[in-house]
Amino acid sequence: MPGGSWRARGEGLLAAVAGAFTLAQLLLARPTMGLGWDEVVYVSQVGTEAPAAFFSAPRARGVSLLVWPVASWSSSTTLLRVYLAVLSGLALYLALRAWRGLFPPRVLAGAGALFATLWVTLFYGPQAMPNLWVAFGALLCVGCFLRARADRLDGRALWGVLAGAAVMAWMRPTDAVWIVLPLLVLAVAARHRGLGIALAAGLVAGGAEWVIEAFVSYGGLRERLNQASRIQGDLGWNLAVDDQVRSLVGSTLCRPCDGQMPHPVVYAWWFVLPLLAACALAIAVLAGRTTRTAVPLLCAATAAFPYLFMIGYAAPRFLLPAYALLAIPVADALLHLAKRPNGRWRPAAAAVIGVGLAGHLAVQYAVLDRTVERSTAGRQDWARSAAELHRLGVRPPCLLTGHEAIPVAYYTGCSSGATRGHNANTTTAEILRTTRSIPVGALTAPGGTPPRYARDWERHRLDGLEVRIAPAPGAGGRA
Repeated sequence: MPGGSWRARGEGLLAAVAGAFTLAQLLLARPTMGLGWDEVVYVSQVGTEAPAAFFSAPRARGVSLLVWPVASWSSSTTLLRVYLAVLSGLALYLALRAWRGLFPPRVLAGAGALFATLWVTLFYGPQAMPNLWVAFGALLCVGCFLRARADRLDGRALWGVLAGAAVMAWMRPTDAVWIVLPLLVLAVAARHRGLGIALAAGLVAGGAEWVIEAFVSYGGLRERLNQASRIQGDLGWNLAVDDQVRSLVGSTLCRPCDGQMPHPVVYAWWFVLPLLAACALAIAVLAGRTTRTAVPLLCAATAAFPYLFMIGYAAPRFLLPAYALLAIPVADALLHLAKRPNGRWRPAAAAVIGVGLAGHLAVQYAVLDRTVERSTAGRQDWARSAAELHRLGVRPPCLLTGHEAIPVAYYTGCSSGATRGHNANTTTAEILRTTRSIPVGALTAPGGTPPRYARDWERHRLDGLEVRIAPAPGAGGRA
């Protein structure tokens, strides 16, 4: 396709999809929704609202750097969400644009629309979370990889490969390795030295900070990986396909994931997806363009593998990179099923696909609406608890420990502490010393058993929580 023709049609289509994606986030995902638990951890590293929360081994600092331009000077969650919505729309545009010349503009626009209308994509678009950005990096990296493989003189594509790999490693280094692994194998097999160097350089550029931090703060790379594995339930062979299906109903974290299966209408699309992917591969083989379809399918498979077969719980966001990579071949398959080789529509097939997509969109909207409603309510509970803690005299500087301490502490402006568990960062002795100088509270679920050191502290009820507040410094409490 001539470059001018692609620009005339493709740029406008992709820009329209990206713009609609940003607008849909602002309308449907509520920019006023407070920060979630994981968001609190990432934003607090660079924000001004509260001291930095404990940063556990699996996390990487890419999201913290992503939000720094806003969070470093403003405590407005709405402003942060608008910034992320606009940025994610731009990222979708650039990631799809990397595939120019590999697929027609209408296929890329359709792929963008399919991916952008998933409830999980819309929900996490304006959130300070890493998985969607891994997805954008994967699209950029794989698209540029295919272009560089086809044209060894395409230096810009090599830079795109490096940038995509760096973004993925910047956000989630282990995910980046899984996604890049097939590309490294293909680069070696094709003896394409430039691609191999670009992929390796991207992983190093994005993951270097995580590796350095492993030696500085976690006792080495191996120990950090071991800690990350323990926090995620000891990674190993573990069939989590059913967990992912259960999470499709809108569970942002399904751990433990032992609830009932949702209604089939909620997860039907999830089982249609691999069928359409297989159809896309068959179409590509018959058309003599196997590589450009097989490579994203292969990378999607490696991206999904650890979250389907190596982890004991589920979160829908884990599969965002796989969905992004599947979107382009699936959009290509749908277009081929709906149109004849001469370009005319197949009325029956087009009607079935249209009805199916309409139903799919309705389900995605219903799940998104319920998820946003539930998440907003939970974060409002934290905000009300923080307001009550302020009324009780727990104001910055202060320390909260116990149940949901990390998010409640952030909303209150306090530090958070834990003596055990995945977020352990202090000791009982240190907590008791802290009571001598600043307000300290121990949170529990209603009726929960407080830690031994807080059993004599005054108990108060919050919104869905209980807190025991240490006697004020100098009030005769135990030290």
